[in-house]
Amino acid sequence: MTAAGEVFEAARAKALESLSLLVGRVQACTALGLSRATWYRHHRTPPAPARQKRERKRHPRALVAAGEAKVLAVLCSAEFVDMAPAEICAVLLDRGVYLCSEATMYRILRKHGEVRERRRQATHPPRKKPELIATAPNRVWSWDITKVMPASTGAIYCLLCLYVANPDEC
Repeated sequence: MTAAGEVFEAARAKALESLSLLVGRVQACTALGLSRATWYRHHRTPPAPARQKRERKRHPRALVAAGEAKVLAVLCSAEFVDMAPAEICAVLLDRGVYLCSEATMYRILRKHGEVRERRRQATHPPRKKPELIATAPNRVWSWDITKVMPASTGAIYCLLCLYVANPDEC
């Protein structure tokens, strides 16, 4: 904003304050050609500062670090690496072993960034679609003419012959 604009805004704000004491804010804004929404936007109080997040207290019944490491070792073992925590929990209970709840297993996996597809899956490299490029007549034959790309921009297709040709040759 230019210096003249700042002077004008300051004078208008001063006039609005003095006039609003006499006739009210609505009529003062109307008389000065200022939207009430604009006045309220410029004069509203800023929001209260955000509260600082407190450190979450550790739950008294939470697993200790050693117990968490033991559960993570079981979850990532060769026997259970391809299974979901619900399956692992069921298998361990069938054997008479209880490490922790299924939800706790999920929490531990989430904490270590392991909540994802746990099975080994094949990844296939992207395949490039074959491209037919005709450089001269009778070089490329195709049942679908839309798949044949001309070698140059001036070339055209002869629909009867199905090859690239100059307009003079057809």
